Amino acid sequence: MLSAQSLAKIDRELAKYPADQFRSAIMGALRIALVERRETGNTPEERCLNADVIEFVANYVGIPPVAAYEVATFYNMYDMKPVGKYKLTVCTNLPCALQGGVNAAHYIGEKLGIGIGETTADGKFTLLEGECMGACGDAPVLLVNNHKMCSFMTREAIDKKLAELE
Repeated sequence: MLSAQSLAKIDRELAKYPADQFRSAIMGALRIALVERRETGNTPEERCLNADVIEFVANYVGIPPVAAYEVATFYNMYDMKPVGKYKLTVCTNLPCALQGGVNAAHYIGEKLGIGIGETTADGKFTLLEGECMGACGDAPVLLVNNHKMCSFMTREAIDKKLAELE
């Protein structure tokens, strides 16, 4: 279900904990599974976590599948439903909002022709609002695919980032 490379990465996560604490590696293991699926999936459904993948990862880590499912559904970094190739999450918490976060989210939506929570018709972009990303001094902040944080997202910076992703 996962490549040998991903399983090796999960093994490195597991090595950080005593055997009776392997459940602590579930967040990293699910992230590794999601990254692989995002990189190798051919359809939006193949680029997110589903029950089979979560169960596989849980069994590999040695915890009950329900425990892994609880983690995957609690944190918004785990895509449980199809998202675009590029998941754009704009921080709209108060500090970012005061520095233009809400305006940045709306501008991205206008540029892409979608609203918050929607995906472009070609499946390339999904636009989401996010909670605090811990970079208030860099506001407004945009997170691309849960991994690449972009700071000071003015209209010009947004235009540049969208052009890079096209």
